[in-house]
Amino acid sequence: MTETGVVKFSCEHIAAEIETFAGFDELGACRDQLFARNLIGVDANGIAFGNLSVRDVEGRGFFVTASGSSGKAQLAPSDYALVTHFDLSRNWLRCEGAAVASSESLTHAAVYQADASAGAVIHVHTSELWNALANRAPSTSAEIEYGTPAMAEEILRLLTTSNVTAQKIIRMGGHEGGMIAFGRNPAEAQAMLMRFL
Repeated sequence: MTETGVVKFSCEHIAAEIETFAGFDELGACRDQLFARNLIGVDANGIAFGNLSVRDVEGRGFFVTASGSSGKAQLAPSDYALVTHFDLSRNWLRCEGAAVASSESLTHAAVYQADASAGAVIHVHTSELWNALANRAPSTSAEIEYGTPAMAEEILRLLTTSNVTAQKIIRMGGHEGGMIAFGRNPAEAQAMLMRFL
């Protein structure tokens, strides 16, 4: 699969200032550790990879790292977008913030839609873990590219037909190195991932 690092969904972006939100510090601490381990960052070709999100406690949707923010050492509230509405079948979302939501935002949305207990989602890149879990973790089809409606639908399928809600980790078969972990909060989502590293 080709990796472009660009947003593939149709987005209605509303320019707005994002203030510190519930879960901001915990999400930032989690991101700092993932960034330090090069699970989130920028590759040799300058393409940003990896993103995190947390469900909005006010019920407006979820906060997700903004597109292209993965290479920054530290994130400010302005480096997040609030996804307020989405439609997986239309490959569409509405977000608010200084920048557009991350390219994997609809994958995050699929997890939140399918699992009411999920409060945080992490998407990282690690070839080591991706290869190690080839036959041990629920995996999306190798034919499905990241950031597409098909990926979101595949995530929904896995969440309803496999033991992924117990494992809380998904191997993205068509997105080399791509891994998704989730949990009730950022710390639990990170723990689901780190137990294999």
